[in-house]
Amino acid sequence: MELRRNSKLKSIVDTDIYVRFCETDAGGHVNNTSYFFYFEEARTRFFKSIIEREEHINFIVARVECDYVAQAFAAQTLTVKSSLIHIGTKSFTIAHELYEKTSQTLIARGCAIIVCFDFQQQKSIPISNELRAELAQYMSVDSVQEV
Repeated sequence: MELRRNSKLKSIVDTDIYVRFCETDAGGHVNNTSYFFYFEEARTRFFKSIIEREEHINFIVARVECDYVAQAFAAQTLTVKSSLIHIGTKSFTIAHELYEKTSQTLIARGCAIIVCFDFQQQKSIPISNELRAELAQYMSVDSVQEV
């Protein structure tokens, strides 16, 4: 699934990432696997902002994807802009756009589908009314289209 996002999407969190040398590969650019860590960092910050530490986190990541647009390199500072683009019955989707902080060059875009999950029963569960209400506050109202 490829997402084309409207650049006016409301960002739920902007996360700055300093690219370490160990995140690059033999070609000198950021390794393709590192982008997923950057997206995870942004999601984690969002989750921390809406869920109190004592609460049990009952999410699993069901799908992640990344489209690579431009190269990034060690010692750059990147910004992950994350938006909540869909709330379903049992899952929600967070879209990410990764920019070089100074030039605002788009480096990559991706998304993650997060599913509410009962670990004891090992099955997906509906999003609770409380979580749905919390998520709805961050839902972007602009359009996202699949292509």
